[in-house]
Amino acid sequence: MSTLKKISIVIPIYNESENIIVLLKELLKILDTISGGEIIIVDDCSTDNGAELVLKHAEYRENIILLAHAKRLGQSACLLTAIKHSKHDTIITLDGDGQNDPEDIKNMLKIWEKEYKNSEFLLLIGNRIRRKDTFSKKLASRLALYIRKIILKDNTPDTGCGIKIFSKSTFLSLPYFDHIHRFLPALVNRQGGRVISIPVSHRARVGGKSKYSNWLRFRVGILDLWGVFWLIRRSPFPIKLIDKNIIKNNQEKE
Repeated sequence: MSTLKKISIVIPIYNESENIIVLLKELLKILDTISGGEIIIVDDCSTDNGAELVLKHAEYRENIILLAHAKRLGQSACLLTAIKHSKHDTIITLDGDGQNDPEDIKNMLKIWEKEYKNSEFLLLIGNRIRRKDTFSKKLASRLALYIRKIILKDNTPDTGCGIKIFSKSTFLSLPYFDHIHRFLPALVNRQGGRVISIPVSHRARVGGKSKYSNWLRFRVGILDLWGVFWLIRRSPFPIKLIDKNIIKNNQEKE
Protein backbone atom coordinates (compact mmCIF):
# COMPACT_ATOMS: atom_id res chain seq x y z
CA MET A 1 0.00 0.00 0.00
CA SER A 2 3.01 2.25 0.16
CA THR A 3 2.48 3.77 -3.27
CA LEU A 4 -1.22 4.49 -2.71
CA LYS A 5 -2.19 8.12 -2.42
CA LYS A 6 -4.28 9.40 0.47
CA ILE A 7 -7.99 8.72 0.31
CA SER A 8 -11.23 10.50 1.16
CA ILE A 9 -13.88 8.31 2.79
CA VAL A 10 -17.37 9.73 2.29
CA ILE A 11 -20.36 8.81 4.49
CA PRO A 12 -23.87 10.30 4.25
CA ILE A 13 -25.92 9.97 7.45
CA TYR A 14 -29.52 10.54 8.42
CA ASN A 15 -30.51 9.52 11.95
CA GLU A 16 -27.68 7.00 12.36
CA SER A 17 -26.57 7.93 15.90
CA GLU A 18 -26.67 4.25 16.95
CA ASN A 19 -24.26 3.19 14.20
CA ILE A 20 -22.01 6.02 13.10
CA ILE A 21 -19.54 6.13 16.01
CA VAL A 22 -18.78 2.41 15.86
CA LEU A 23 -18.29 2.75 12.10
CA LEU A 24 -16.11 5.82 12.59
CA LYS A 25 -13.79 4.01 15.01
CA GLU A 26 -13.43 1.11 12.57
CA LEU A 27 -12.56 3.47 9.72
CA LEU A 28 -9.95 5.33 11.76
CA LYS A 29 -8.14 2.02 12.34
CA ILE A 30 -8.20 1.36 8.60
CA LEU A 31 -6.75 4.80 7.82
CA ASP A 32 -3.98 4.25 10.34
CA THR A 33 -2.88 1.05 8.56
CA ILE A 34 -2.83 2.44 5.01
CA SER A 35 -1.62 5.66 3.43
CA GLY A 36 -3.90 7.89 5.50
CA GLY A 37 -6.51 10.39 4.44
CA GLU A 38 -9.75 11.89 5.67
CA ILE A 39 -13.27 10.88 6.65
CA ILE A 40 -16.03 13.24 5.53
CA ILE A 41 -19.44 12.76 7.10
CA VAL A 42 -22.40 14.69 5.75
CA ASP A 43 -25.39 14.93 8.06
CA ASP A 44 -28.57 15.25 6.00
CA CYS A 45 -30.57 17.28 8.53
CA SER A 46 -30.88 14.46 11.08
CA THR A 47 -33.25 14.74 14.03
CA ASP A 48 -31.07 12.66 16.39
CA ASN A 49 -27.72 13.51 18.02
CA GLY A 50 -25.52 11.71 15.48
CA ALA A 51 -23.89 14.94 14.28
CA GLU A 52 -23.02 15.95 17.85
CA LEU A 53 -21.40 12.58 18.49
CA VAL A 54 -19.31 12.89 15.31
CA LEU A 55 -18.32 16.43 16.25
CA LYS A 56 -16.94 15.18 19.59
CA HIS A 57 -14.65 12.77 17.81
CA ALA A 58 -13.67 15.40 15.26
CA GLU A 59 -12.23 17.51 18.10
CA TYR A 60 -9.49 14.93 18.60
CA ARG A 61 -8.83 13.94 15.00
CA GLU A 62 -8.04 16.46 12.29
CA ASN A 63 -8.91 13.97 9.57
CA ILE A 64 -12.61 13.81 10.56
CA ILE A 65 -14.71 16.44 8.79
CA LEU A 66 -18.39 16.98 9.56
CA LEU A 67 -20.59 18.80 7.06
CA ALA A 68 -24.32 19.36 7.47
CA HIS A 69 -27.22 20.24 5.19
CA ALA A 70 -29.71 22.87 6.33
CA LYS A 71 -32.55 20.74 4.93
CA ARG A 72 -32.85 17.12 3.89
CA LEU A 73 -31.61 16.65 0.33
CA GLY A 74 -30.97 12.92 0.05
CA GLN A 75 -28.02 10.56 -0.26
CA SER A 76 -26.79 11.69 -3.67
CA ALA A 77 -26.68 15.32 -2.55
CA CYS A 78 -24.65 14.26 0.49
CA LEU A 79 -22.15 12.52 -1.77
CA LEU A 80 -21.86 15.57 -4.01
CA THR A 81 -21.32 17.88 -1.00
CA ALA A 82 -18.62 15.65 0.47
CA ILE A 83 -16.81 15.00 -2.81
CA LYS A 84 -16.68 18.70 -3.66
CA HIS A 85 -15.07 19.35 -0.25
CA SER A 86 -12.67 16.38 -0.41
CA LYS A 87 -8.92 16.95 -0.46
CA HIS A 88 -7.96 13.74 -2.24
CA ASP A 89 -8.84 12.29 -5.64
CA THR A 90 -9.45 8.70 -4.50
CA ILE A 91 -12.98 8.56 -3.09
CA ILE A 92 -14.45 5.70 -1.05
CA THR A 93 -18.15 5.73 -0.17
CA LEU A 94 -19.92 3.76 2.55
CA ASP A 95 -23.41 3.77 3.97
CA GLY A 96 -23.78 5.26 7.45
CA ASP A 97 -25.78 2.32 8.82
CA GLY A 98 -22.67 0.22 9.48
CA GLN A 99 -23.75 -2.64 7.22
CA ASN A 100 -20.69 -2.17 4.98
CA ASP A 101 -17.61 -3.75 6.58
CA PRO A 102 -14.64 -1.32 6.56
CA GLU A 103 -12.25 -4.30 6.41
CA ASP A 104 -13.26 -4.74 2.76
CA ILE A 105 -11.60 -1.40 1.99
CA LYS A 106 -8.13 -2.95 2.24
CA ASN A 107 -8.74 -5.53 -0.47
CA MET A 108 -10.60 -3.07 -2.70
CA LEU A 109 -7.75 -0.58 -2.46
CA LYS A 110 -5.25 -3.23 -3.56
CA ILE A 111 -7.36 -3.88 -6.65
CA TRP A 112 -7.84 -0.14 -7.19
CA GLU A 113 -4.11 0.52 -7.07
CA LYS A 114 -3.49 -2.15 -9.70
CA GLU A 115 -6.40 -1.43 -12.05
CA TYR A 116 -6.34 2.39 -11.93
CA LYS A 117 -3.03 2.36 -13.80
CA ASN A 118 -4.79 0.72 -16.75
CA SER A 119 -8.01 2.72 -16.67
CA GLU A 120 -8.31 6.07 -14.93
CA PHE A 121 -12.07 6.20 -15.60
CA LEU A 122 -12.79 3.35 -13.20
CA LEU A 123 -15.46 2.32 -10.70
CA LEU A 124 -15.02 -0.42 -8.10
CA ILE A 125 -18.28 -1.47 -6.47
CA GLY A 126 -19.01 -4.04 -3.80
CA ASN A 127 -21.09 -7.14 -4.42
CA ARG A 128 -22.75 -8.25 -1.17
CA ILE A 129 -22.45 -12.04 -1.25
CA ARG A 130 -24.52 -12.89 1.84
CA ARG A 131 -26.87 -10.00 2.48
CA LYS A 132 -28.22 -9.47 5.99
CA ASP A 133 -31.49 -7.96 4.82
CA THR A 134 -35.13 -9.00 5.04
CA PHE A 135 -36.54 -11.35 2.41
CA SER A 136 -38.76 -8.60 0.99
CA LYS A 137 -35.79 -6.27 0.57
CA LYS A 138 -33.74 -8.96 -1.17
CA LEU A 139 -36.67 -9.73 -3.46
CA ALA A 140 -37.13 -6.05 -4.34
CA SER A 141 -33.41 -5.75 -5.14
CA ARG A 142 -33.52 -8.78 -7.44
CA LEU A 143 -36.52 -7.39 -9.28
CA ALA A 144 -34.81 -4.01 -9.69
CA LEU A 145 -31.66 -5.75 -10.97
CA TYR A 146 -33.66 -7.72 -13.53
CA ILE A 147 -35.41 -4.58 -14.84
CA ARG A 148 -32.12 -2.66 -14.91
CA LYS A 149 -30.43 -5.36 -16.99
CA ILE A 150 -33.21 -5.23 -19.57
CA ILE A 151 -33.37 -1.45 -19.88
CA LEU A 152 -29.81 -0.25 -19.20
CA LYS A 153 -27.88 -3.38 -20.20
CA ASP A 154 -26.15 -3.00 -16.83
CA ASN A 155 -24.54 -6.28 -15.81
CA THR A 156 -23.36 -5.08 -12.40
CA PRO A 157 -24.73 -7.67 -9.93
CA ASP A 158 -25.22 -5.29 -6.98
CA THR A 159 -25.64 -1.65 -7.99
CA GLY A 160 -27.16 -0.80 -4.61
CA CYS A 161 -24.06 -1.64 -2.58
CA GLY A 162 -22.86 1.42 -0.68
CA ILE A 163 -19.14 0.65 -0.71
CA LYS A 164 -17.53 2.01 -3.87
CA ILE A 165 -14.21 3.45 -5.02
CA PHE A 166 -13.83 5.99 -7.81
CA SER A 167 -11.87 9.14 -8.52
CA LYS A 168 -13.15 12.59 -7.65
CA SER A 169 -12.65 13.69 -11.24
CA THR A 170 -14.74 10.76 -12.49
CA PHE A 171 -17.71 11.57 -10.26
CA LEU A 172 -17.67 15.28 -11.06
CA SER A 173 -17.55 14.51 -14.79
CA LEU A 174 -20.88 12.66 -14.62
CA PRO A 175 -24.23 14.44 -15.14
CA TYR A 176 -25.56 15.00 -11.63
CA PHE A 177 -29.15 14.26 -10.63
CA ASP A 178 -30.93 13.03 -7.51
CA HIS A 179 -30.33 9.29 -6.86
CA ILE A 180 -27.28 9.27 -9.12
CA HIS A 181 -25.58 6.94 -6.61
CA ARG A 182 -27.90 4.12 -7.75
CA PHE A 183 -26.80 4.43 -11.40
CA LEU A 184 -23.04 4.99 -11.23
CA PRO A 185 -22.16 1.74 -13.10
CA ALA A 186 -24.41 2.62 -16.06
CA LEU A 187 -23.09 6.19 -16.21
CA VAL A 188 -19.44 5.10 -16.02
CA ASN A 189 -20.08 2.57 -18.79
CA ARG A 190 -21.70 5.32 -20.84
CA GLN A 191 -18.45 7.27 -20.80
CA GLY A 192 -16.34 4.30 -21.84
CA GLY A 193 -15.09 3.53 -18.35
CA ARG A 194 -14.65 0.23 -16.53
CA VAL A 195 -16.79 -1.17 -13.71
CA ILE A 196 -15.39 -3.96 -11.52
CA SER A 197 -17.56 -5.74 -8.94
CA ILE A 198 -15.74 -6.98 -5.84
CA PRO A 199 -17.22 -9.55 -3.40
CA VAL A 200 -17.71 -7.89 -0.01
CA SER A 201 -19.21 -8.68 3.38
CA HIS A 202 -22.56 -7.42 4.57
CA ARG A 203 -23.52 -6.97 8.21
CA ALA A 204 -26.87 -6.81 9.96
CA ARG A 205 -28.00 -3.36 11.05
CA VAL A 206 -27.22 -2.94 14.75
CA GLY A 207 -29.48 0.02 15.47
CA GLY A 208 -31.89 2.39 13.78
CA LYS A 209 -34.00 1.51 10.78
CA SER A 210 -33.89 1.75 7.00
CA LYS A 211 -34.94 5.15 5.64
CA TYR A 212 -36.66 3.79 2.52
CA SER A 213 -39.53 1.35 2.12
CA ASN A 214 -39.43 -1.20 -0.70
CA TRP A 215 -42.35 0.58 -2.40
CA LEU A 216 -40.61 3.98 -2.25
CA ARG A 217 -37.42 2.49 -3.68
CA PHE A 218 -39.37 0.88 -6.50
CA ARG A 219 -41.46 3.96 -7.33
CA VAL A 220 -38.55 6.38 -7.35
CA GLY A 221 -36.25 3.85 -8.98
CA ILE A 222 -38.52 3.31 -11.98
CA LEU A 223 -38.72 7.05 -12.68
CA ASP A 224 -34.96 7.42 -12.40
CA LEU A 225 -34.41 4.32 -14.51
CA TRP A 226 -36.26 5.79 -17.47
CA GLY A 227 -34.45 9.09 -16.96
CA VAL A 228 -31.05 7.40 -17.14
CA PHE A 229 -32.21 5.35 -20.15
CA TRP A 230 -33.17 8.59 -21.92
CA LEU A 231 -29.83 10.18 -20.97
CA ILE A 232 -27.82 7.29 -22.37
CA ARG A 233 -29.84 7.12 -25.58
CA ARG A 234 -29.96 10.90 -26.21
CA SER A 235 -26.42 11.86 -25.24
CA PRO A 236 -23.98 9.15 -26.31
CA PHE A 237 -20.43 9.66 -25.10
CA PRO A 238 -17.56 9.22 -27.62
CA ILE A 239 -15.73 6.15 -26.34
CA LYS A 240 -12.96 6.25 -28.95
CA LEU A 241 -11.52 9.20 -30.85
CA ILE A 242 -10.03 8.86 -34.31
CA ASP A 243 -6.48 10.10 -34.80
CA LYS A 244 -6.53 12.97 -37.37
CA ASN A 245 -3.20 11.83 -38.76
CA ILE A 246 -4.73 8.48 -39.75
CA ILE A 247 -7.46 10.26 -41.74
CA LYS A 248 -4.88 12.53 -43.40
CA ASN A 249 -2.64 9.61 -44.38
CA ASN A 250 -5.55 7.67 -45.88
CA GLN A 251 -6.59 10.69 -47.92
CA GLU A 252 -3.05 11.13 -49.27
CA LYS A 253 -2.96 7.46 -50.35
CA GLU A 254 -6.20 7.89 -52.27
